[in-house]
Amino acid sequence: MSLSDHPRVYGTAALTVAFIAGIFVTLGFKDLYPDLEARYQQGKKRYGRTGNASARRTSMLFGPVSLEDREESSLTSVNRAEGIVDGVEGTIGNTPLIKIRSLSEATGCTILAKAEYLNGAGGSPKDRVALNMIQEAEEQGLLSPGRGDTIYEGTVGSTGISLAVLARARGYKAHICMPDDMAIEKSDLLHHLGATVERVPVAPITDPGHFVNLARQRAREHTASADTPSRGFFADQFENAANYAAHMKTTGPEIYAQTGGGRLDAFVAGAGTGGTIAGVAKYLKEERGLGSSLRVVLADPQGSGLYNKVRHGVMYSPTEREGTRRRRQVDTMVEGIGINRITQNFEAGRGLIDDAVRVTDEQACRMARWLVEHDGLFVGSSSAVNCVAAVVTALKMPKGSRVVTILCDSGARHLSKFWKHIAEMGLEDETQEQDDDLFTVLGIEKRTEVAS
Repeated sequence: MSLSDHPRVYGTAALTVAFIAGIFVTLGFKDLYPDLEARYQQGKKRYGRTGNASARRTSMLFGPVSLEDREESSLTSVNRAEGIVDGVEGTIGNTPLIKIRSLSEATGCTILAKAEYLNGAGGSPKDRVALNMIQEAEEQGLLSPGRGDTIYEGTVGSTGISLAVLARARGYKAHICMPDDMAIEKSDLLHHLGATVERVPVAPITDPGHFVNLARQRAREHTASADTPSRGFFADQFENAANYAAHMKTTGPEIYAQTGGGRLDAFVAGAGTGGTIAGVAKYLKEERGLGSSLRVVLADPQGSGLYNKVRHGVMYSPTEREGTRRRRQVDTMVEGIGINRITQNFEAGRGLIDDAVRVTDEQACRMARWLVEHDGLFVGSSSAVNCVAAVVTALKMPKGSRVVTILCDSGARHLSKFWKHIAEMGLEDETQEQDDDLFTVLGIEKRTEVAS
């Protein structure tokens, strides 16, 4: 063959190879590259059929291209293209991450708060937990819609509210046991949501009359009853692993995506059941590999034993065993966080918690009022504790660090107790001096030196 024939041969060969490759790609693309196909379909959902084609191609090949392109909650059913969610469950998750300007300016760090009070079912992070516990119980055959089943739970309020909403939505009844020193508006709301409410005297966990033990007993009695085919399901939020798993599935991934792929230096949260701090810590530190680069800090109210457990390894002095003190559960007006025993949910993430900050009731009250005055945020007691601890944590970190915390629920659930006390302190008086700096208000020291 002469050299003059080479171009023709090469051209024919190139066309043949291209034709075969085209057939191969057409027939086998989806099977050989399922990840790219999944990304392509995900991109179509995000941007719609008429959306930006370039953005779709970028999303398909390289993943999310903006903060809004975060992972969808695995607990909810969402049709983003049409703007429709499936039932009240679809309103759970994907809550915004808010920069709290006043706290950021005061500390020199960026303090971000996950606005969990904007969850659309019960208005707290417990929406995620309640839904996951119900879904797992259904998968295990412990709950069946239409059979007359009842969900029983011992709670100080928020989990009960979430369960009451979701129980009705999924064909169940709810029976809630709660301490009688909780804000009355919580039990009133539960009643209006159709739940049976038992307010019981405060007792230690060793007492059969403790609100959690009573809920467990009520569920057993229901299931054992011979006159009905229905069953009683004890949700058991303190020990049920579906609690922290809900935050591993949803809250943690959302925070990771909203911070641009895990660009945060500290995560601060209180613990009641321990599910939030354990689930988020496990996701960020273990699944996303942030490890020691992320500082996880417990926010603990006065009277709780968890601060000592994290800082010193023991709840109390050597003469007192955990969970046996004959006293009120926690000596604080803060509701929702603080406890004097180690739950399985807290234990699941305890080894990932680096530090703890103890917050007094007075600091929580002053922070709640500060947030209203300076940021327009009206929050409950546990949110205020989280924000105080976030400030303290920020002051120990280099300037410019990013600290993420949780805004758990609205102040509307705390009017008769927490916010009533704030008013009694005179913090809502118009003549009250509002010009003090944050650190004077909280009674903590300012940053002593500029860290870099």
